[in-house]
Amino acid sequence: MEQIGDTLKYIRENLGLTQAQLADQTGLSQQAISLWERDERAPNIYACIALADFYGLTIDELIGREFGKTKYGK
Repeated sequence: MEQIGDTLKYIRENLGLTQAQLADQTGLSQQAISLWERDERAPNIYACIALADFYGLTIDELIGREFGKTKYGK
């Protein structure tokens, strides 16, 4: 399973954005983005919403979660 930071970095880089550009366009701090991508901290739900909205993704897609793979699910 990939770390959330790996997924966040992959999405950002795939769109050709630097951390500074992402910060400017979302209002999030570049320092926070860096910490998340290095898995030193996890983004809170409000940051996840901001990133998902910016990228046009669901929060599940943003964090690399696969549907149907829960401990209770099918």
